[in-house]
Amino acid sequence: MTGERSDLRFWLIGAAVFAGLLVLLGDILMPFVAGMAVAYLLDPLVERLARRGVSRTLGTAIVLGLFFLLAIGLVLMLVPLLHTQIAAFAGRVPGYIERAKAAIGPLWDLTVSRVSDEDLKRLPELAGSHAGQALQVALKFAAGLISGGGAVANLLSLIFITPLVAFYLLRDWPKVVGAIDRWLPRAQADTIREQLAAIDLTLAGFVRGQAMVCFALAVLYALGLGLIGLDFGLVVGVFAGLISFIPFVGTLVGGGLAVALGLAQFGLTAKLGMVAMVFVVGQALEGNVLTPKLVGDRIGLHPVWIILALLAGSALFGFLGVLLAVPAAAVAGVLARFALKRYLASSVYRGRGEGT
Repeated sequence: MTGERSDLRFWLIGAAVFAGLLVLLGDILMPFVAGMAVAYLLDPLVERLARRGVSRTLGTAIVLGLFFLLAIGLVLMLVPLLHTQIAAFAGRVPGYIERAKAAIGPLWDLTVSRVSDEDLKRLPELAGSHAGQALQVALKFAAGLISGGGAVANLLSLIFITPLVAFYLLRDWPKVVGAIDRWLPRAQADTIREQLAAIDLTLAGFVRGQAMVCFALAVLYALGLGLIGLDFGLVVGVFAGLISFIPFVGTLVGGGLAVALGLAQFGLTAKLGMVAMVFVVGQALEGNVLTPKLVGDRIGLHPVWIILALLAGSALFGFLGVLLAVPAAAVAGVLARFALKRYLASSVYRGRGEGT
Protein backbone atom coordinates (compact mmCIF):
# COMPACT_ATOMS: atom_id res chain seq x y z
CA MET A 1 0.00 0.00 0.00
CA THR A 2 2.85 2.37 0.85
CA GLY A 3 4.47 1.67 -2.52
CA GLU A 4 1.23 2.37 -4.39
CA ARG A 5 0.82 5.68 -2.53
CA SER A 6 4.40 6.61 -3.37
CA ASP A 7 3.80 5.82 -7.05
CA LEU A 8 0.59 7.86 -7.07
CA ARG A 9 2.36 10.78 -5.40
CA PHE A 10 5.10 10.62 -8.03
CA TRP A 11 2.65 10.77 -10.96
CA LEU A 12 0.58 13.55 -9.35
CA ILE A 13 3.68 15.65 -8.77
CA GLY A 14 4.75 15.02 -12.36
CA ALA A 15 1.34 16.12 -13.67
CA ALA A 16 1.47 19.27 -11.52
CA VAL A 17 4.97 20.14 -12.77
CA PHE A 18 3.85 19.58 -16.37
CA ALA A 19 0.83 21.88 -15.93
CA GLY A 20 3.02 24.52 -14.28
CA LEU A 21 5.47 24.45 -17.18
CA LEU A 22 2.59 24.90 -19.63
CA VAL A 23 1.50 28.02 -17.76
CA LEU A 24 5.00 29.48 -17.50
CA LEU A 25 6.25 28.58 -20.98
CA GLY A 26 2.97 28.65 -22.91
CA ASP A 27 4.02 31.57 -25.13
CA ILE A 28 7.15 29.82 -26.44
CA LEU A 29 5.86 26.24 -26.56
CA MET A 30 3.38 26.72 -29.40
CA PRO A 31 5.77 26.08 -32.35
CA PHE A 32 7.14 23.02 -30.56
CA VAL A 33 3.66 21.61 -29.95
CA ALA A 34 2.72 22.34 -33.56
CA GLY A 35 5.90 20.62 -34.75
CA MET A 36 5.13 17.58 -32.62
CA ALA A 37 1.61 17.46 -34.08
CA VAL A 38 2.93 17.60 -37.65
CA ALA A 39 5.50 14.89 -36.90
CA TYR A 40 2.87 12.67 -35.31
CA LEU A 41 0.54 13.06 -38.29
CA LEU A 42 3.21 12.36 -40.90
CA ASP A 43 5.10 9.55 -39.15
CA PRO A 44 3.07 6.72 -40.80
CA LEU A 45 4.08 8.00 -44.26
CA VAL A 46 7.77 8.10 -43.31
CA GLU A 47 7.44 4.60 -41.84
CA ARG A 48 6.06 3.34 -45.17
CA LEU A 49 9.01 4.82 -47.04
CA ALA A 50 11.42 3.32 -44.50
CA ARG A 51 9.92 -0.15 -45.04
CA ARG A 52 10.66 0.27 -48.76
CA GLY A 53 14.33 0.98 -48.11
CA VAL A 54 14.30 4.78 -48.03
CA SER A 55 16.49 6.22 -45.29
CA ARG A 56 14.72 7.94 -42.42
CA THR A 57 16.36 11.31 -43.18
CA LEU A 58 15.48 11.23 -46.89
CA GLY A 59 11.96 9.99 -46.20
CA THR A 60 11.43 12.78 -43.65
CA ALA A 61 12.69 15.40 -46.12
CA ILE A 62 10.39 14.08 -48.87
CA VAL A 63 7.24 13.81 -46.76
CA LEU A 64 7.76 17.06 -44.89
CA GLY A 65 8.69 18.92 -48.08
CA LEU A 66 5.55 17.72 -49.86
CA PHE A 67 3.41 18.58 -46.84
CA PHE A 68 4.63 22.18 -46.61
CA LEU A 69 4.60 22.63 -50.39
CA LEU A 70 0.97 21.54 -50.39
CA ALA A 71 0.18 23.91 -47.51
CA ILE A 72 1.93 26.83 -49.22
CA GLY A 73 0.24 25.99 -52.52
CA LEU A 74 -3.18 26.05 -50.89
CA VAL A 75 -2.42 29.43 -49.31
CA LEU A 76 -1.18 30.88 -52.61
CA MET A 77 -4.27 29.54 -54.35
CA LEU A 78 -6.68 30.90 -51.76
CA VAL A 79 -5.16 34.37 -51.34
CA PRO A 80 -6.16 35.70 -54.81
CA LEU A 81 -9.65 34.25 -54.41
CA LEU A 82 -9.98 35.80 -50.96
CA HIS A 83 -8.73 39.15 -52.28
CA THR A 84 -11.32 39.09 -55.06
CA GLN A 85 -14.14 38.20 -52.69
CA ILE A 86 -13.11 40.83 -50.14
CA ALA A 87 -12.98 43.52 -52.86
CA ALA A 88 -16.37 42.49 -54.24
CA PHE A 89 -17.87 42.36 -50.76
CA ALA A 90 -16.50 45.81 -49.84
CA GLY A 91 -17.97 47.26 -53.02
CA ARG A 92 -21.43 45.95 -52.16
CA VAL A 93 -21.43 47.02 -48.51
CA PRO A 94 -23.11 50.40 -49.27
CA GLY A 95 -25.94 48.57 -51.00
CA TYR A 96 -26.32 46.26 -48.03
CA ILE A 97 -26.47 49.27 -45.70
CA GLU A 98 -29.16 50.93 -47.79
CA ARG A 99 -31.16 47.71 -47.83
CA ALA A 100 -30.79 47.39 -44.04
CA LYS A 101 -31.92 51.00 -43.60
CA ALA A 102 -34.95 50.35 -45.77
CA ALA A 103 -35.80 47.28 -43.70
CA ILE A 104 -35.10 48.83 -40.29
CA GLY A 105 -36.49 52.32 -41.06
CA PRO A 106 -40.18 51.51 -40.44
CA LEU A 107 -39.26 49.66 -37.23
CA TRP A 108 -37.21 52.67 -36.04
CA ASP A 109 -40.04 55.07 -36.81
CA LEU A 110 -42.46 52.86 -34.89
CA THR A 111 -40.07 52.74 -31.90
CA VAL A 112 -39.56 56.51 -31.87
CA SER A 113 -43.30 57.10 -32.07
CA ARG A 114 -43.73 55.13 -28.85
CA VAL A 115 -41.04 57.11 -26.96
CA SER A 116 -42.09 60.21 -25.03
CA ASP A 117 -40.61 63.66 -25.64
CA GLU A 118 -39.01 63.58 -22.20
CA ASP A 119 -37.13 60.36 -23.00
CA LEU A 120 -35.98 61.80 -26.33
CA LYS A 121 -34.54 64.82 -24.49
CA ARG A 122 -32.59 62.47 -22.19
CA LEU A 123 -30.88 60.70 -25.08
CA PRO A 124 -27.88 63.14 -25.23
CA GLU A 125 -27.41 62.74 -21.48
CA LEU A 126 -27.45 58.93 -21.77
CA ALA A 127 -25.02 59.09 -24.69
CA GLY A 128 -22.65 61.24 -22.63
CA SER A 129 -22.78 58.86 -19.69
CA HIS A 130 -21.71 55.98 -21.92
CA ALA A 131 -18.99 57.96 -23.71
CA GLY A 132 -16.50 57.11 -20.94
CA GLN A 133 -17.22 53.41 -21.34
CA ALA A 134 -16.76 53.65 -25.09
CA LEU A 135 -13.43 55.44 -24.55
CA GLN A 136 -12.27 52.69 -22.20
CA VAL A 137 -13.11 50.06 -24.81
CA ALA A 138 -11.21 52.02 -27.46
CA LEU A 139 -8.18 52.34 -25.20
CA LYS A 140 -8.19 48.61 -24.50
CA PHE A 141 -8.37 47.93 -28.22
CA ALA A 142 -5.43 50.30 -28.84
CA ALA A 143 -3.45 48.57 -26.11
CA GLY A 144 -4.14 45.25 -27.77
CA LEU A 145 -2.81 46.60 -31.06
CA ILE A 146 0.32 47.93 -29.35
CA SER A 147 0.95 44.58 -27.70
CA GLY A 148 0.35 42.85 -31.01
CA GLY A 149 4.10 42.76 -31.59
CA GLY A 150 4.23 39.72 -29.33
CA ALA A 151 1.58 38.03 -31.45
CA VAL A 152 3.60 38.80 -34.61
CA ALA A 153 6.70 37.31 -32.98
CA ASN A 154 4.75 34.19 -32.03
CA LEU A 155 3.47 33.90 -35.60
CA LEU A 156 6.98 34.21 -37.02
CA SER A 157 8.29 31.60 -34.59
CA LEU A 158 5.42 29.32 -35.60
CA ILE A 159 6.31 29.73 -39.27
CA PHE A 160 10.07 29.23 -38.96
CA ILE A 161 10.53 26.99 -35.91
CA THR A 162 7.68 24.53 -36.51
CA PRO A 163 9.23 23.01 -39.68
CA LEU A 164 12.57 22.53 -37.90
CA VAL A 165 10.97 20.88 -34.87
CA ALA A 166 8.83 18.68 -37.14
CA PHE A 167 11.87 17.61 -39.19
CA TYR A 168 14.06 16.59 -36.27
CA LEU A 169 11.24 14.85 -34.41
CA LEU A 170 10.07 13.02 -37.52
CA ARG A 171 13.59 11.92 -38.42
CA ASP A 172 14.33 10.70 -34.88
CA TRP A 173 10.84 9.42 -34.03
CA PRO A 174 11.91 5.76 -33.42
CA LYS A 175 14.77 6.95 -31.21
CA VAL A 176 12.45 9.22 -29.22
CA VAL A 177 9.93 6.41 -28.74
CA GLY A 178 12.71 3.98 -27.75
CA ALA A 179 14.14 6.42 -25.22
CA ILE A 180 10.74 6.99 -23.61
CA ASP A 181 10.21 3.24 -23.44
CA ARG A 182 13.53 2.78 -21.63
CA TRP A 183 12.53 5.43 -19.08
CA LEU A 184 9.33 3.61 -18.09
CA PRO A 185 9.30 2.11 -14.58
CA ARG A 186 10.04 -1.58 -15.09
CA ALA A 187 7.29 -2.87 -12.81
CA GLN A 188 4.54 -1.00 -14.70
CA ALA A 189 6.17 -0.93 -18.17
CA ASP A 190 3.82 -3.47 -19.78
CA THR A 191 0.72 -1.74 -18.41
CA ILE A 192 1.94 1.68 -19.53
CA ARG A 193 2.79 0.37 -23.01
CA GLU A 194 -0.71 -1.09 -23.29
CA GLN A 195 -2.31 2.23 -22.33
CA LEU A 196 0.00 4.22 -24.64
CA ALA A 197 -0.99 1.95 -27.52
CA ALA A 198 -4.67 2.57 -26.72
CA ILE A 199 -4.02 6.33 -26.56
CA ASP A 200 -2.21 6.23 -29.91
CA LEU A 201 -5.09 4.32 -31.51
CA THR A 202 -7.64 6.77 -30.13
CA LEU A 203 -5.66 9.88 -30.99
CA ALA A 204 -4.64 8.74 -34.46
CA GLY A 205 -8.16 7.63 -35.28
CA PHE A 206 -9.61 10.96 -34.23
CA VAL A 207 -7.00 13.45 -35.47
CA ARG A 208 -6.28 11.90 -38.86
CA GLY A 209 -9.89 11.00 -39.50
CA GLN A 210 -11.23 14.35 -38.31
CA ALA A 211 -8.69 16.21 -40.45
CA MET A 212 -10.10 14.49 -43.55
CA VAL A 213 -13.65 15.28 -42.40
CA CYS A 214 -12.80 18.97 -41.95
CA PHE A 215 -11.12 19.13 -45.35
CA ALA A 216 -14.08 17.47 -47.07
CA LEU A 217 -16.56 19.82 -45.38
CA ALA A 218 -14.45 22.89 -46.22
CA VAL A 219 -14.46 21.91 -49.89
CA LEU A 220 -18.21 21.14 -49.81
CA TYR A 221 -19.19 24.40 -48.10
CA ALA A 222 -16.86 26.57 -50.18
CA LEU A 223 -17.99 25.04 -53.50
CA GLY A 224 -21.67 25.09 -52.54
CA LEU A 225 -21.68 28.72 -51.40
CA GLY A 226 -19.50 29.73 -54.36
CA LEU A 227 -21.87 28.13 -56.88
CA ILE A 228 -24.81 29.93 -55.28
CA GLY A 229 -22.92 33.21 -55.66
CA LEU A 230 -22.75 34.21 -52.00
CA ASP A 231 -20.35 37.06 -51.37
CA PHE A 232 -17.56 35.96 -49.06
CA GLY A 233 -18.84 32.41 -49.48
CA LEU A 234 -15.35 30.95 -49.96
CA VAL A 235 -14.12 32.42 -46.67
CA VAL A 236 -17.21 31.31 -44.75
CA GLY A 237 -17.11 27.83 -46.28
CA VAL A 238 -13.44 27.21 -45.54
CA PHE A 239 -13.81 28.63 -42.02
CA ALA A 240 -16.87 26.47 -41.29
CA GLY A 241 -15.08 23.35 -42.52
CA LEU A 242 -11.90 23.99 -40.53
CA ILE A 243 -13.72 24.47 -37.22
CA SER A 244 -15.88 21.39 -37.77
CA PHE A 245 -13.53 19.42 -35.50
CA ILE A 246 -15.62 20.99 -32.73
CA PRO A 247 -18.89 19.04 -32.95
CA PHE A 248 -21.79 21.06 -34.42
CA VAL A 249 -19.90 24.36 -34.06
CA GLY A 250 -18.82 24.49 -37.71
CA THR A 251 -22.37 24.05 -38.92
CA LEU A 252 -23.89 26.49 -36.42
CA VAL A 253 -21.32 29.28 -36.76
CA GLY A 254 -20.71 28.87 -40.48
CA GLY A 255 -24.39 28.42 -41.22
CA GLY A 256 -25.29 31.48 -39.15
CA LEU A 257 -22.73 33.66 -40.93
CA ALA A 258 -23.74 32.37 -44.35
CA VAL A 259 -27.46 32.91 -43.72
CA ALA A 260 -26.80 36.44 -42.40
CA LEU A 261 -24.77 37.30 -45.50
CA GLY A 262 -27.36 35.63 -47.72
CA LEU A 263 -30.15 37.62 -46.10
CA ALA A 264 -28.27 40.87 -46.77
CA GLN A 265 -27.42 39.89 -50.35
CA PHE A 266 -30.44 37.93 -51.57
CA GLY A 267 -33.20 38.88 -49.15
CA LEU A 268 -35.99 36.40 -48.49
CA THR A 269 -35.55 34.52 -51.77
CA ALA A 270 -34.96 30.96 -52.90
CA LYS A 271 -31.19 31.53 -52.90
CA LEU A 272 -31.29 32.15 -49.14
CA GLY A 273 -32.90 28.73 -48.75
CA MET A 274 -30.17 27.23 -50.94
CA VAL A 275 -27.51 28.74 -48.65
CA ALA A 276 -29.13 27.12 -45.63
CA MET A 277 -29.51 23.84 -47.54
CA VAL A 278 -25.74 23.68 -48.15
CA PHE A 279 -25.17 23.40 -44.40
CA VAL A 280 -28.07 21.00 -43.91
CA VAL A 281 -26.56 18.69 -46.53
CA GLY A 282 -23.09 19.12 -45.01
CA GLN A 283 -24.32 18.22 -41.53
CA ALA A 284 -26.18 15.18 -42.91
CA LEU A 285 -23.09 13.97 -44.79
CA GLU A 286 -20.87 14.55 -41.76
CA GLY A 287 -23.12 12.65 -39.37
CA ASN A 288 -24.10 9.76 -41.64
CA VAL A 289 -21.17 9.27 -44.03
CA LEU A 290 -17.95 11.19 -43.32
CA THR A 291 -17.56 10.76 -39.56
CA PRO A 292 -18.65 7.07 -39.45
CA LYS A 293 -16.38 6.17 -42.38
CA LEU A 294 -13.32 8.31 -41.63
CA VAL A 295 -13.38 8.54 -37.84
CA GLY A 296 -15.58 5.70 -36.64
CA ASP A 297 -16.99 4.95 -33.22
CA ARG A 298 -14.02 2.98 -31.91
CA ILE A 299 -12.08 6.05 -30.74
CA GLY A 300 -14.30 6.57 -27.71
CA LEU A 301 -14.23 10.40 -27.74
CA HIS A 302 -17.77 11.63 -27.16
CA PRO A 303 -18.61 15.04 -28.72
CA VAL A 304 -19.48 16.50 -25.31
CA TRP A 305 -16.11 15.34 -23.95
CA ILE A 306 -14.32 17.04 -26.88
CA ILE A 307 -16.20 20.33 -26.38
CA LEU A 308 -15.44 20.26 -22.65
CA ALA A 309 -11.75 19.59 -23.31
CA LEU A 310 -11.50 22.43 -25.84
CA LEU A 311 -13.21 24.91 -23.52
CA ALA A 312 -11.11 23.85 -20.53
CA GLY A 313 -7.87 23.96 -22.54
CA SER A 314 -8.67 27.42 -23.90
CA ALA A 315 -9.57 28.77 -20.46
CA LEU A 316 -6.46 27.35 -18.77
CA PHE A 317 -3.72 27.73 -21.39
CA GLY A 318 -5.12 29.83 -24.25
CA PHE A 319 -4.49 28.74 -27.84
CA LEU A 320 -1.82 26.29 -26.69
CA GLY A 321 -4.51 24.63 -24.58
CA VAL A 322 -6.71 24.31 -27.67
CA LEU A 323 -3.89 22.49 -29.48
CA LEU A 324 -3.39 20.14 -26.52
CA ALA A 325 -7.09 19.66 -25.74
CA VAL A 326 -7.80 16.68 -28.00
CA PRO A 327 -4.63 14.75 -27.02
CA ALA A 328 -5.40 15.45 -23.38
CA ALA A 329 -8.99 14.26 -23.89
CA ALA A 330 -7.73 11.07 -25.53
CA VAL A 331 -5.31 10.40 -22.67
CA ALA A 332 -7.94 11.13 -20.02
CA GLY A 333 -10.50 8.94 -21.77
CA VAL A 334 -8.16 5.96 -22.04
CA LEU A 335 -6.99 6.33 -18.43
CA ALA A 336 -10.58 6.70 -17.21
CA ARG A 337 -11.59 3.47 -18.97
CA PHE A 338 -8.52 1.72 -17.54
CA ALA A 339 -9.33 2.97 -14.03
CA LEU A 340 -12.95 1.86 -14.40
CA LYS A 341 -11.82 -1.58 -15.57
CA ARG A 342 -9.51 -1.91 -12.57
CA TYR A 343 -12.27 -0.71 -10.24
CA LEU A 344 -14.79 -3.25 -11.58
CA ALA A 345 -12.23 -6.01 -11.04
CA SER A 346 -11.32 -4.87 -7.52
CA SER A 347 -12.62 -5.94 -4.13
CA VAL A 348 -13.98 -2.43 -3.61
CA TYR A 349 -16.58 -3.12 -6.32
CA ARG A 350 -17.02 -6.87 -5.85
CA GLY A 351 -16.99 -6.83 -2.06
CA ARG A 352 -14.40 -8.14 0.37
CA GLY A 353 -15.80 -11.64 0.28
CA GLU A 354 -15.55 -11.99 -3.50
CA GLY A 355 -12.46 -13.13 -5.36
CA THR A 356 -10.58 -10.69 -7.58
